[in-house]
Parts: sequence; C-alpha cells; structure tokens
Amino acid sequence: MASSGFPDIFSWIQSLPPISQWPPKSSNVSISICSSPSSSQPSLKLSISMNPQTATLSFSIVADFNLPIALWTSKHFKFSPNNIKPINQETISSLLVNVIEDVLHYGSNKNNFLIKFLKLDSIANLEEVFNLSFLALLCLVCIYEAPAGLRSGCLNILKNYLADCWSGQASKSLMKLLGSNLEEEWMRSMNLAITNWIVELQAEQRTLKTPSPLFSYAISTFGLLKVQLYCPVIAMDIEKSSSPSCGDERLQFSLNYHQLEGVLQFNYKVIVKERWIDVMLNVDNIRCDIVRLVNETLMNEQGAGTGEKHFPSRISLQITPTRQTNVVSVSVSKSSENPTREIGKEKGIEGSFEPPNPYLAFKVSAGETITMSLKPWKFEESVYGYSANLNWFLHDGVDGREVFSSKPSKFQLINPKAWFKDRYSSAYRPFTRQGGVIFAGDEYGEGVMWKVDKAALGKTMEWEIKGWIWLTYWPNKHKTFYTETRRLEFREILKLTIA
Repeated sequence: MASSGFPDIFSWIQSLPPISQWPPKSSNVSISICSSPSSSQPSLKLSISMNPQTATLSFSIVADFNLPIALWTSKHFKFSPNNIKPINQETISSLLVNVIEDVLHYGSNKNNFLIKFLKLDSIANLEEVFNLSFLALLCLVCIYEAPAGLRSGCLNILKNYLADCWSGQASKSLMKLLGSNLEEEWMRSMNLAITNWIVELQAEQRTLKTPSPLFSYAISTFGLLKVQLYCPVIAMDIEKSSSPSCGDERLQFSLNYHQLEGVLQFNYKVIVKERWIDVMLNVDNIRCDIVRLVNETLMNEQGAGTGEKHFPSRISLQITPTRQTNVVSVSVSKSSENPTREIGKEKGIEGSFEPPNPYLAFKVSAGETITMSLKPWKFEESVYGYSANLNWFLHDGVDGREVFSSKPSKFQLINPKAWFKDRYSSAYRPFTRQGGVIFAGDEYGEGVMWKVDKAALGKTMEWEIKGWIWLTYWPNKHKTFYTETRRLEFREILKLTIA
C-alpha cells in the first residue's frame, strides 16, 4: 500500500501510544487520510475517540471543517487503559469486519452477512488487506456522505489510490479472505457507488475519469487458470449506438445500473515427452453475466423493467507466452460444432369447388415448407504468431448476421417475434434466464497446445491473457428504437511452472 501513496492506517493504529500518553485534555487522536487540493476545503481525517466512562473506542471518518462532521462512525470496541497497545489484535479483527460489513451494506442487498475470518496472524499481508478495505470504505463514504464541494476533490485523489491498490496482491488476498459469495456482493456495492458517481458527473457534463471502472485478477493453481473480472456497464466504452444519447430516462436507468461479471477458467496440463514438453490448455468454463446493481423494486419504479439490459454479443481472448525463446510451435483445434436452432416456416393454400353433381367435384391444395438451421453462438480458434485466439460470436437468429457489428432493422425492433424479443424466457433463448452466457468444456473443450523446448523444464513461464467483451442492447419488451454496443478490454498475467 505504501507505493500507492495512501496513508498506512494499519501501522498508525498499531503504533499508537498507551491511552495515558494521548494529548492532555484530549479524548481522541487523528491522522489525515485525504487532503483536499483546495486550501479552502477541509481534509478528511481518521479519528479515534475514547470514552473513559465505558472504556470503549470508536473510529470515525471526519470532514475537518471548523465544526468537524463525522461522515462514518464504527462500532464501539472495548480497551484496557493499562495496556501498552490500546488497540489489540482482537480489536483490529473486529474493526476489519466492521469495515467490510459497512462496504457491503452500501449495496442493494440489505441482508445480514456472515463474515468469519481465520486468525489475523495467518494472513500474510494483513497490513495491505486492512488498508485496502479501509480505502474502499473511504471511497464509498466520500461518494455518498461527503458534502458536494469536498466530494469532488477527494474522489479525484482517492480514485488513483484505488486504481493502484486493485492491481496488487492485496486485492487477491482480500477476495480470498471474503470468499466468492461475499466477493460478488462487495463488487456490486463498489460498482453501484461508482455508477452513481458517473451518473452525477454525466449530469454535470463532466468527463473526469472514475475510480477503477474495471477490476480483474488472475490465479493459477491445481491445473486451473482463472481470471475474474467486474465492470459497471456505464463505465464501458460505447463502440456504436443508434443515436448520440438514449433520450429515454427510464430506459437509461435500466441500462446504467448493471455490471458485467465474468469468469474465465481453463484447465492446463504439462506433459513431458522424451525430447520436448507439451503445454495444453483447454476451456473449462467461460461465464459472462449482466447483474442488476439495484433491487427489482427500484428497477421497476425508476427504470424500464428488469428485462431491459445489455447482453453478451462477443467474447474474444488472446493467450500468449510472454517469453517465446523456448516455444517451438502452437496448435489449435478446429472450430467447435455448436448446437443448431431449427426454424420451421410453412405456407399453405387450400380451395374446393363442389357443384350439385358430386361427380364434378374439384379440390386444390398447395403447400410449402422452409427450414433454416442457424447457430446462435459460433466458436472459432485462430493463431497469430505464438498467440492463440479464441472467439465466441452471437448471430442474429433471423438473418445470421453478427450481432455486435450489425444493427437490426426497425421492422425487427417492433416485431414481437424477433429472436431478441422476450429473450430471457423464450425456449430458444441464446442466454441463461438471468441474461448471461456459459461456455463449458463439454462443448468448447477443444483447446490449444504449445510445444516447448525441454530447456524450460523446471522454470516458470508467463502467459498473458488479453480479452475483449462486447455487450449489446436491443429492446426486449420496452418500445424503443434505441440500440447500442459497449466494449471492455482487460489483460492479466498468469504463471505456469513447467514441471
């Protein structure tokens, strides 16, 4: 955390003198955690207050006006006046849980969260995890609680701290500490706040870059490579839209208040041959979900309904060994055969003429049947140098065109039987009922193989995974001609030991 420039709050707390040595006639101590760039604006401080009657401590984030304003206050923690360190490990642990709980409660899920940690001394980089957790809370408090004049200046500083910290080992340790379920709730809470801030900036017609619009991390263990990523949809770049602005406030609310949650999982295997080594990579699971950041009631009241949101239309991955000295070749398999959707279309003409004389009766009938076989998702593999490219494309169910690069006609947009209408409940939907996609190894398991020189045996090689995800909006049930496609890009490095 020191490299980010954010104050080392954990060390400051740990180094506090005994209560008896606090400033005379003072029941609190404080540290500046964000100084406003303007001398006319106050700074933010972390203040620790002592109550000698109840022998308790509390922590506060304070806007240092002439009359200080507490923007956030922790629970109260017991202390012993005779201890050399006024804040012990148990208090640190309770404070960390308090901070995490309050970050989660800023999200739309107001349920109580069960948070249980291992002993703090088992967390290798506890200092960084604690400081990152507190920085995340500080960002949320600043967005939701700080006065307007103070909020803008401090957020401009805090976003840079957060961007630096997210990219480090502390973020991985924090996510591991939370566990997958709480990790998702944490990121929804963070990205709801970021979305609210971007909406505020857009309303003021400002283009200030917001804090950490994309958060991703990667791990490699037990023969598995995994990349996890989160991004608020509003922060993704618009590649194309049918008009400069949506113009429909309810629809815009629905489109804004979602986030992309992605998981990329690959199985890898190192096979040592007599004269070379095969490094094999196969798709295990590619998951891409568009998740609501506000509750269903608010989405229906202020938005156009829960069914109006973007859907994945293309996923593109490029996997490359970063140092290619020992790489001899790369091989990919053929593009996968995907399940087909059968569309039947029948036309018929019938007529009859029956005069009084039954022997002169005349009947005519004609019929036509057309059947098309379309694949909603097409998977392709290709090679560029020693890079393996994996691409999933969604195709229009009527004319077969790629969705991310095409625009539907106005007739299709108003046609209630178009494939993208009622797309989350139709029997032929190309998405899950929640609106995401899952590409599993049983269908896309054919993978990539690099042939590596045996000189690499026992060494650690790095693989770069770059990715691009496109999200498209075409109207579902809402009556509108507005369409758009957004895109994000990410990059992660994974380490594989060749053994």
